Amino acid sequence: MAQEHLVDADVVVVGGGNAGFSAAHAAAQRGRSVLLLEKGTPELSGGNSFYTAGATRIVHGGLGDLQGLIEDDERHPVTEVPAYTAENYASDLAKVTEGRNDPAMTEVLIGESQSTLRWLQGLGLRYRLMYERQAYERPDGSYLFWGGLHVGNVGGGEGMMADHARVAAELGVDVRYGHAATELLVEEGAVVGVRAETPDGIRTFSARSVILTAGGFESDPAKRREFLGEGWENAKVRGTPCNTGEMIMAALDIGAARGGDWNTCHSVQWDAFTALNESNRELTNRLTRQSYPLGIIVNRDGERFLDEGADFRNYTYAKYGREILRQPGSVAYQIFDAGLRPLLRPEEYDMPGVSVESAQTIPELAAKIGIDPEALDKTVTEFNNSIDRSVPLDPNVLDGRSARTEPAKSNWASPLETGPYYAFGVTCGITFTFGGVKGDTHGRVLDAAGNHIPGLYAAGEMLGGLFSVNYPGGSGLAAGCVFGRRAGMLA
Repeated sequence: MAQEHLVDADVVVVGGGNAGFSAAHAAAQRGRSVLLLEKGTPELSGGNSFYTAGATRIVHGGLGDLQGLIEDDERHPVTEVPAYTAENYASDLAKVTEGRNDPAMTEVLIGESQSTLRWLQGLGLRYRLMYERQAYERPDGSYLFWGGLHVGNVGGGEGMMADHARVAAELGVDVRYGHAATELLVEEGAVVGVRAETPDGIRTFSARSVILTAGGFESDPAKRREFLGEGWENAKVRGTPCNTGEMIMAALDIGAARGGDWNTCHSVQWDAFTALNESNRELTNRLTRQSYPLGIIVNRDGERFLDEGADFRNYTYAKYGREILRQPGSVAYQIFDAGLRPLLRPEEYDMPGVSVESAQTIPELAAKIGIDPEALDKTVTEFNNSIDRSVPLDPNVLDGRSARTEPAKSNWASPLETGPYYAFGVTCGITFTFGGVKGDTHGRVLDAAGNHIPGLYAAGEMLGGLFSVNYPGGSGLAAGCVFGRRAGMLA
């Protein structure tokens, strides 16, 4: 009998974010030996997942259905969490991606979203309701959650990745930091390992299966310009500097087909002027500015250019970074008055070093931010005069309180008329790219003919097909968990 080919591990996972660790846990639970190669050093590890708020979109039947998954909170008795159904999830994905989401992948994501989080919670990850991000306190002291996104990790992205690392150690996963995979090893048409740059030099790691979870190409300015278009090289990188696309290209080099939308990405409104506003591991997600639906956004000409209240933040924030990038200087300003200021997310708008100017009048504010005072005053006056004030403001619902100006504001239109006024400078922060490799619903990487490349799997941001143009908040982490687990169960 022929001697079995010796391997360094049954499964090599390339990339140590949420998807990679989910895959590693699933494979290890099946008794497979697992080697996880993480490009970042321990101080730079965790991929984009580390930089997130940890919000994860799942199907559920309301607060009662979430018991046993989320940690107890004294506010639960006065909290309303609307059910988020499979139909809601499917509708939201189709709406924001303009119907370009892969139907089969969508069905799996929706069907396994809650069960996968319960599996992770059973392993030791911790979840809670995200009061500070997804609910406003009502006058009677109660809370109403909105936008279909209710559950997140305790400790945000940093807490999530600490939990993942602890679970991996308990399951016996061999995690190697500072290991940058560069090439896939192929024998007789099957992937049998990877080549990587390590602290000890270049070496190879052989395996029976390789799972690619190394993210997109958003951290490479040249690739952004090539695939997303001119100007994208100027976007600020929100997350890890490690996602430069080498393993996507390595997969394409051995015959993998492209998957997903290579021309669009997830991008947000991001602090424009604070020093160290890229890949900041101390401030992480606090550099976003996501209370914009309450105020107005103007460019350097003092003009509004989008509908700030088109929908809940969860459904617009991932595409509005692109709109900022298109403005003069790729900069805009979120404007609020004294009445709105207390409603802004403290974690973001009270951030140390936040880019903000304030003044007692709109013309004074305009002068401070380099906008023609007459232009900004005209914009604010026209906006204020166009508001339907017969409708009460309610940020917990799509309240229909509109401003009938151009562009219109569909919800939450509040007049800016009480000083002091505030202007928060924002630019485009890129989160992740939507293009990657093509795979099936188990994460098996496919070639141009639709055949599985033996031994090769993908999950997370590398697995294209779910998102295009935009995405519903929290669905990225959910997809990483679901398809990471699926890949790990097969590899």
